[in-house]
Amino acid sequence: MNITVYCGASLGNNSKHQQATIQLGQWIAQNGHTLIYGGGNAGLMGLIANTVLENGGKVIGIMPTFLQERELAHTGLTEMISVDSMSVRKQKMIELGDVYIALPGGPGTLEEISEVISWARIGQNNNPCILFNSDNYYQHLQQFFYKMVEQGFLTATDRQKTLFSDDLNEITHFIAHYTPPEVRRY
Repeated sequence: MNITVYCGASLGNNSKHQQATIQLGQWIAQNGHTLIYGGGNAGLMGLIANTVLENGGKVIGIMPTFLQERELAHTGLTEMISVDSMSVRKQKMIELGDVYIALPGGPGTLEEISEVISWARIGQNNNPCILFNSDNYYQHLQQFFYKMVEQGFLTATDRQKTLFSDDLNEITHFIAHYTPPEVRRY
């Protein structure tokens, strides 16, 4: 299975997020999955790639050439796919992924996971979307999703189609039993 992971290009200042990244990378490799990610060598991106590789797993990076030219690219991956733009990078990561997981990160991470969650509601993504809630990083976002339900912008059923968890057993179960949301009708 291809696991697309979105995460920060910096390590952040909470070591629990780094430990969660290592834990997820080990889980990916030990279960014979392939990591699909942005191709960087810095921050949590580099940490997850290195962890998967060190544990015998495969890693496919997808990076625009303008970022490769800044020497941000990881040079030890199983495969590096060069693309022309960030939009093409995101599309390729979606195309190759069977599951989408967001570790802690900044606005780019939030944009990427939000896109696949949104696309699931309109029938353009049939794969599980998971926010790896390391040290409650996504707690406020989870509360906001409940507010969307409360105020009529998201159905309770669709809300349950996005998992917020840092428990790999729960994540494994969610992936195994996932059914996409019904296509939204207006």
